[in-house]
Amino acid sequence: MSRPLEGRVALVTGASSGIGEATALALAEAGAKVAVAARRRDRLDALAAQLAKLGAEPMVLTADLSSEEEAQRIVKETEAHYGRLDILVNNAGVMYLEPVEEADLGRWRRMLELNVLSLIASTQAALPGMRERRDGHVVNISSTAGRVANPNAAAYSATKFGVGAFSEALRREVYKHNIRVTVIEPGVVQTELRDHIGHIEVKANLNAWADSMRQLQARDVADAIVFCVSRPSHVNINEVLMRPTDQER
Repeated sequence: MSRPLEGRVALVTGASSGIGEATALALAEAGAKVAVAARRRDRLDALAAQLAKLGAEPMVLTADLSSEEEAQRIVKETEAHYGRLDILVNNAGVMYLEPVEEADLGRWRRMLELNVLSLIASTQAALPGMRERRDGHVVNISSTAGRVANPNAAAYSATKFGVGAFSEALRREVYKHNIRVTVIEPGVVQTELRDHIGHIEVKANLNAWADSMRQLQARDVADAIVFCVSRPSHVNINEVLMRPTDQER
């Protein structure tokens, strides 16, 4: 088995399910040591057992990543434990969809904090070490909703457009330090993400649309991430926009 990430250290946020869980496993299979962060400790412990079998020397970090302090703490603890952090995968996020007029602004505020501010905070904490070593890769998970704004997804799209803009501005700040930045923009993926939607009609319509197609699987996205972070150091894949073949918009 090829292990192109042998000796590399990765931290994956939102790793208790879906894309985060699949990415942690894929990175481990590629040879990386992997720290995983999320709120659900039981899920992380179960994942860590799988990672250990792959030789990933896992570290479990229980954290509420809607807190900027927690988002920075997990980076510092990862660096303290392994002595470095080479790959940061900012995957933690939620999707609250509802019409603007009916929006629960408390939910939307939490979505902004988790999808954008937490990602920025973790990245900020990781940059000094990466800059000192002149080596590092930040992977930010966005969405096709960061390219196309749809009704009932105003705030979610705002967060994902924000992730794309932040990622490009960051890339232009840090490329001279040999730090790479990649934004991943998946379309419909079969994960728990749609469970977060509180608006019954919006959720039903979205699920019906998703069920009409062959959805991406979490592992499909994880494989794209591993491809990006395993390129030679002179290659930075800035964006990956990926949809199910059956998805039109």
